[in-house]
Parts: sequence; structure tokens; C-alpha cells
Amino acid sequence: MFKEEKTFNLRFSLEANFSEDYEGDEDGLAWFQEWETQMKPEIIKQVFQSLRQNIFWKAHIRNRGNSPENEIEIVIQKEFLNPKKI
Repeated sequence: MFKEEKTFNLRFSLEANFSEDYEGDEDGLAWFQEWETQMKPEIIKQVFQSLRQNIFWKAHIRNRGNSPENEIEIVIQKEFLNPKKI
């Protein structure tokens, strides 16, 4: 089987800004936990709902050893396989 691949990246950079008197980690990274537990799962859910609208493409998550805290790779695949000739 021959396979062609291309990559498309959609990168999110998370930032939290605090006042000048902030002494660091006072909130226990609550802003990041909000991202991890609420926002990121919802974004991933919406991406898959959108991708599933096209029946000719299949999507699944692929883990290449990176922490899902830092990266989630979604493989979007279209098959062009010929039926077996008898």
C-alpha cells in the first residue's frame, strides 16, 4: 500500500496574566486546570463532531509518545483502496 501524508497544525498557546504583586503559583495553576478539564475536551469534541459530518473521511487520535497535556494528534484519513480482483 502506498501512503501520502501532509501535516496541518493548529496550535494553542495558553497564557495567564497576573498583577504586578503576584508571587507565582498562588492559584495552583487553576487557569490551566480550567483549560484541561473544561475547554480542551469541549474543543476536541467539537472537532470530532465536525469531522464526522463528512462520511468519506475518518478521524482518530494518534499517540506518538507525547503527553496529551502538550499535544493531541488527530489523524484524518481518506481511503482509496481498490477492491480485490478475483
